[in-house]
Amino acid sequence: MMNKHILPGLATLSIIALTVTACGTADPTADAAGTGEATQKVSVGVTPIAINAPIFLGKEKGFFDEVGIDLNIQTSVGGAAAIPAVVSGSYHFADSNPISLMIAREKGLDIKFVTADGAPTKISGTDTSGVVVPSDSPIQSAADLAGKTVAVNTLANIGDTTIRHLVEEDGGDQTAIKFVEVAFPDAEAAISNKQVDAAWVVEPFLTKAVKNGARVVSYNFVDFDPNLAIDGYFATGDMIRNEPELVEKFQSAINKSMEYAEANPEEVRDIVGTYTAIDAELREEMILNSFPTTFDRDSMQKLGEAALKYGTLTQAPDLDELLP
Repeated sequence: MMNKHILPGLATLSIIALTVTACGTADPTADAAGTGEATQKVSVGVTPIAINAPIFLGKEKGFFDEVGIDLNIQTSVGGAAAIPAVVSGSYHFADSNPISLMIAREKGLDIKFVTADGAPTKISGTDTSGVVVPSDSPIQSAADLAGKTVAVNTLANIGDTTIRHLVEEDGGDQTAIKFVEVAFPDAEAAISNKQVDAAWVVEPFLTKAVKNGARVVSYNFVDFDPNLAIDGYFATGDMIRNEPELVEKFQSAINKSMEYAEANPEEVRDIVGTYTAIDAELREEMILNSFPTTFDRDSMQKLGEAALKYGTLTQAPDLDELLP
């Protein structure tokens, strides 16, 4: 069953979604450069982790200015938490993993992805997402997580869904895992203090944990599917229908940002230092995501089927309604 912590206030959000119209309409303003062309102030909710470096980089490089968007980046604790802000109109767009949107749509919220925003490394044995344990832990493989307490940043979401799949695939009993909610920045301390047996973390926290002595037992994203679509920017149906030009501008700027990030990894490492507390040495060592501009539909289908199997969803997601 879906955990009550996934989308706070989701029952009331279903009502809000039916009453909010033209949600997140952007305000045109005079062009600061004096060209006479209107720009639009656009607020975007972004989780401050390494996978979201392209939007920060794109803003710095002026890619959003080029299309007439005055971008205001607001940090969010995660996609599930950003959904209420997008539905209510506080954000025009926000980033989220696919499971959060699948859950929200199942609850009747009219939201949809507009752009992709990152994928695993596609390289077996290394990735930006992994399950870590203390160096002296008896846990040696995914199957060994059965019967253990594992930290994830959000319950009944993409972290525990992929971990359950890998444990089962490795011959373990996925039903015997106890998942607890721990924020990524606190996960390393949670395993060090023996509060949990293992923890799921993503970059830049993964490299930091390993550098401090933790050991990776499973790279849960790339091991689940090397092409797994793990993040994207979404908007309400009202925004997509009523502001198609703005959506196209946002898509264009994000895609240019993604392509630039893919071609300039050192600038990705540098920009991460502007919105996280990760020092330069650690940023240089951290693993970087790949940055495709499209979603891999097959991996999304596989993820939805896993979420249905493990009870996170009650019905298979309609990818035509979810994807751009």
